[in-house]
Order: sequence, then C-alpha cells, then structure tokens
Amino acid sequence: MKRIAVVGGGVAGLTAARDLVRAGHHVVVLEASPHLGGKLLRTEVAGVVVDVGAEAMLARRPEGLALAASLGLNVVHPAVQSSRIWTRGAVRPLPRSLMGVPMDVEQLAASGVLSDAGLARVRAEPGLPVTAFGDDISVGDLVAQRLGDEVTDRLVEPLLGGVYAGRARDISARAAMPQLVALAERGSLLEAAAALPDPGGPVFGGLAGGMAGLADALADSVITAGGEIRLGATVRALRREGAAYVLEVGPSTGVEALTVDAVVLATPAAASARLLAVLSPAAATALGGIDHASMAIVTLAFRATDLPDLAHAGSGFLVPPVDGRRIKAATLSFAKWAWVREAGRTPGGDDVLLLRASLGRHGEEATLQRTDDELVAATLADLEDALGIRARPVDHHVHRWGGGLPQYALGHLDRVAGIRTALVDLPGLAVCGAAYDGVGIPAVIASAHRAATEIAEIAEIKA
Repeated sequence: MKRIAVVGGGVAGLTAARDLVRAGHHVVVLEASPHLGGKLLRTEVAGVVVDVGAEAMLARRPEGLALAASLGLNVVHPAVQSSRIWTRGAVRPLPRSLMGVPMDVEQLAASGVLSDAGLARVRAEPGLPVTAFGDDISVGDLVAQRLGDEVTDRLVEPLLGGVYAGRARDISARAAMPQLVALAERGSLLEAAAALPDPGGPVFGGLAGGMAGLADALADSVITAGGEIRLGATVRALRREGAAYVLEVGPSTGVEALTVDAVVLATPAAASARLLAVLSPAAATALGGIDHASMAIVTLAFRATDLPDLAHAGSGFLVPPVDGRRIKAATLSFAKWAWVREAGRTPGGDDVLLLRASLGRHGEEATLQRTDDELVAATLADLEDALGIRARPVDHHVHRWGGGLPQYALGHLDRVAGIRTALVDLPGLAVCGAAYDGVGIPAVIASAHRAATEIAEIAEIKA
C-alpha cells in the first residue's frame, strides 16, 4: 500500500482518488476551497436546488455514464431535447451538425440561420479541392475555408462558446475537434458530415437533483473505501525528498509537511504550474502558457403564471457573438429537465420555473466585473428580446467562474505532450483535469483514469 496525495477535489481529483483507493492505496484528497466538485456546484434559488456550474455531460462518450453507473446513480436525459439558435433577429431551429458543420443542407436552408449568399457558399463546398491543413488550424478557420465565414460565425462560434467559452478562430481543431480535420483532409466536409451515421439516443445526460450529485457520490465512495478528504487544505509547495514527495499544506501560520509516495495534481493549469515551478520548470512553463476564459451563470426563477408560452423555444437557445447580444446561451431548465420542473411545483401555491443564461467568452473578462444587478438586467433584456419575457424574477443567483475554462490554442496537443514528457523524470507524479485532453465531464474523467493508472503502475514497480 502506498500513501498518495491527490491535490484538487473536483471531478478529476475525486475520480483519480476513487480509482487509487479502490486499488488498495491510502489516499488523501487536498482541496483548497470549502467544497468539493470544482465546476460541479449547486445552490438554492427560490427554494429549488439547481446546478450553477455544469448541468450535463455528453452521453455519447462512455466515461461519464460508466462512472455514474458504477456509483449507483441514475442518469436522466433532457425532457425536451430540441435546441434553438437566436440569430438574424429570430429564435430559429438549430440545424443538425457536427460541431457546426451542417449534416442536412435542406434543414439548414429551412432554418434561416444563413443568408442566401452564405447558403450558396455551403452548397458549393463539395466542388472545392481537398485541403491540407499542416500542423494545426483553428476550428473556425478550418470550417470557414471549407464552408464560408457565415457557418463559422453563426453555427460553430455559438457551439464552441458553450463548450469552451472560447472563440472558434482561436481553438485548435486537432485538439478540440480532430474528427473535423480527418474528414476535411479526405475531401468534402459537407458530404462527409452528411454521411455520418446517426448514433441515436440522447446527446446529453444529467442527474436528478443536479450534476453536483456526481461529486457527492464520488466523495462518499472515496471515504467509504478508506480514503481521506480535507477541505480548506491549500497546498503551498511541493518538493521531492529522495523517492518521496513532500507537500506543504495549510495556512501560512501553521504549515504541515505531508510526506507521500506519489502525487496526482488535479488542479487548474495555473495552480499546477505554481506547484511544479521548482520540480519541473519545463512542465510549469508549458502549463503557465494555457490561457483561460471566464464566464458567469445567471439563474432566474419566475412564477409560472408570469411567463408566456415558451414551447417554441425548446430547451433553450445559443447566441452567436456576431449578433452582438449580451448572453451567449439560455437554458429553459424547467423545460429541459423534468426534475427541475417537479422541484418548482408548490402545492397550493405558485409554481416556480427556473431558467439560466451564460455570459462571457475568452477575452471578455470585464463581463465578470459587472455587478450582479447589472448581469441580471442584461440577461433579462436579452430574454425579453428573444422570448418576450417581461416579468420580473422572484429570485436570482449569479455565479462567476473566473478563469474557469482552459483554452485549447493552436499547438495544444504538442504542449500537453511536452508537459507529460517533462514529468517522466518525476516518477510517482501525474496530472489530470480539463487542461489536457478535453474540457467536458467524460473527457475529464478519462484524464483522471489515465493519471490513476500511471500512479498505480509506478506504485507496483516500487513495491
């Protein structure tokens, strides 16, 4: 049995800790904040406890569903799955696409998302010569080269804005959407996307009561298996003494030296860079070069009797930045998730309906400097323009995620490979989280499994 420290109590850290403690090691999770879960967070709004961080996970990757099943959690799927896009002055159907690349041109035409000129550009794409993209290219530039700027601006941008809070022309296609590169390098991107089989089934999954329940279940599993979790445990420094690692933990007035056999850093890139500055300057420099986007989630609660009929809005809508709106997306939580609708029912009283909107993209950090009242007012103004909502909410909540989403810039794959290569000289130390192989919950879980496997293999060698 090895003593292992996992720094960071988000999904990545808790998943890695669970893997390691189930493998027979003594594990201590060190989380600097007062709560676990990282980007999985929920709070009460108008008496209803809802997510104010990630609300769903991709159901077409297996890692999230598999982890939930192993924890005995029942995954629920959106009650209303149809999404919309607010662009060119109307809330329109969101055409089927592969991250913005249309899979049905006639459906795209009927949506009215593109102008006649933009649609003509799309239709002409199969006649273009095969494109070679070199070492890397942004998602936005790849799509624009093949299908025109309008597809990037009105379809790719809002979709990537929801995943990365980033900008399509800054995000590496090879890191974020390698499938697009592979398809485009073979010929027509439009024809290739249209020929892809429909995988069927729901795209997203969640948990009744909120995705934050995943973190709770992981923590319970770690503790039940004999692991230890410490909250408010800031790791101030990390050094090596012989084959062991020493972490300096706690407030500056009472630092504890914790000696362990191995360490998993499941912290954001900047925090990992700080802890590795002496142990691995090369890895620290590479981690420090990963930029991040900040965003805010505004949750609103309305009396059901105060809202207009919103059936035309589906489960919510995305907003392209080219349209100049303040919000980048809105989710009708009460329509999307049956459990949210039920939680808002008040016997003998007014039912409460909850909505949420997100604001802020990469480079828009000033958005988070606005007051709560200003963010709520901006959200309400856009919801009135988009959906005709004129009522005042009975309650609201604003949560800011400062530097919450890592940006996969051009060359991201090489950066990550360089980080891992640099850490080869530090056996018993592994990294995981959203900064490496994907920002979605399933990708983060996969990253954690990889880190735990690396640590377990080293532990076996040392034994």
